[in-house]
Amino acid sequence: MIDSQLLLLQVTLPLIAAPICLLIKSGRACWAIAFIVTISSFSLAAIVFSYVLTYGVLEYNFGGWVAPWGISYRVDIVNGLIALLVSAITTIVLVFARTSVSNEIKNKNQSIFYTAWLLCLAGLLGITVTGDAFNLFVFLEISSLASYVLIAFGQDRRALTASYQYLVMGTIGATFILIGVGLLYAMTGTLNMVDIAARLPQGVTNRTAQTALAFLVVGVGLKLALFPLHLWLPNAYTFAPSAVGAFLAATATKVAIYVLLRFLFTVFGFNFSFEEMPLDLIFVTLGIVAVISASAVAIFQDNVKRMFAYSSVAQIGYMIIGLGLSSKAGLTASILHLFNHAWIKGGIFLALGCVAYKLGSVRLGALAGAGYRMPWTMAAFLLAGLSLIGVPLTAGFISKWYLFEAAIEKDWWLMLIVIVMGSLLSLIYVWRVIEMAYLRRPDHEEEKSEAPLSLLLPTWVLVFASFYFGLDTRLSVGVAHKAAETLIGYSP
Repeated sequence: MIDSQLLLLQVTLPLIAAPICLLIKSGRACWAIAFIVTISSFSLAAIVFSYVLTYGVLEYNFGGWVAPWGISYRVDIVNGLIALLVSAITTIVLVFARTSVSNEIKNKNQSIFYTAWLLCLAGLLGITVTGDAFNLFVFLEISSLASYVLIAFGQDRRALTASYQYLVMGTIGATFILIGVGLLYAMTGTLNMVDIAARLPQGVTNRTAQTALAFLVVGVGLKLALFPLHLWLPNAYTFAPSAVGAFLAATATKVAIYVLLRFLFTVFGFNFSFEEMPLDLIFVTLGIVAVISASAVAIFQDNVKRMFAYSSVAQIGYMIIGLGLSSKAGLTASILHLFNHAWIKGGIFLALGCVAYKLGSVRLGALAGAGYRMPWTMAAFLLAGLSLIGVPLTAGFISKWYLFEAAIEKDWWLMLIVIVMGSLLSLIYVWRVIEMAYLRRPDHEEEKSEAPLSLLLPTWVLVFASFYFGLDTRLSVGVAHKAAETLIGYSP
């Protein structure tokens, strides 16, 4: 048995450390504090997740006040997995950030940067562990506000525009979420999500519940960049600092997917979300359009970061298709792809960060001959790209295989064509980069100039993970299956 206060520490540590970093003007000292806090949060998340796997739900009630009066942190296998994923990837990316941030951001501004980083981490972890709907909204805004600051630190002046665009879209999304939560409170008189689920069935057929669900889906859809609400994402990932792009691509949208799962299954329940409301048809339609259109747009991008930002929109489409299949198999595939894509896309953006560090640009033309100038970096990119495409023995293949199975189970054979088309389109845009790196030569010969080990090591850790989870699926598939069972089990 473990102390339930460990749930509190996961979020409290980065919240306490953030203002400390603001007071310290040394970039190295701030990084050290952030790293110690992050690895501590990861350790706590691992302990909690191990407990949840063995014993079940772990809950902490603030001040001993139980629902509906108090705020509670509640972790089951679903959010335990997300918290572990977020803290693990953040720790790895933070290793990369030590060198990358020193190169991109002035030392006098680094204390503000790491303050925002820790606040964003606290917000993301708070979203995953809280059992209170309004508390979730508060943490969502903490992470979002910190994200706007992190993106604005980009060297390109367009980072400010990207941050502002994200702020506007994020604020609209937050407003929709708040309205949805308010409507739920008006119906049930409680903000505890499990308590709402227990009280809501008495009035789920009324229009207030339908309106609340609609507001929440649109609001969370803006946060997770669900097509066509994705317009903020390409610029945000393109112009943010390299470490921030990897951090957000691997964690932020995944946490937003979790929020959608939590509301659909824990609060409203499967029957209401997918039988009384036509979300299955909506999700499948939007997912298909996202996979095809975003992948097609990615092919024509000249900036490689922007290319893989659009790729993220397409990959979110796969997760939404899994939800739209409205089955346990589809939900398993969606959670599995959420987990696997975090490692894959994090590895790709870190590899591009290495390219930006050495070559000063991630334009496609600047990568001519990069396979010979930066062999280890481009090898990491190539392997992560194979996983993104879904080549066998990779995590990406496992995700798409389970999505295949879920589609066959529902006799949706057309969906198989969509998945194959999406993979072929991803092959095209990954090939554009590989062709430029290995089959083109730069205008003038240059010596090998590999990225520092402090950048390569975390990049290869994420790339290795994207292959490891393609070979050993006991953790990823097993937990995704249990998580799907847990969510379906919440249905009234």
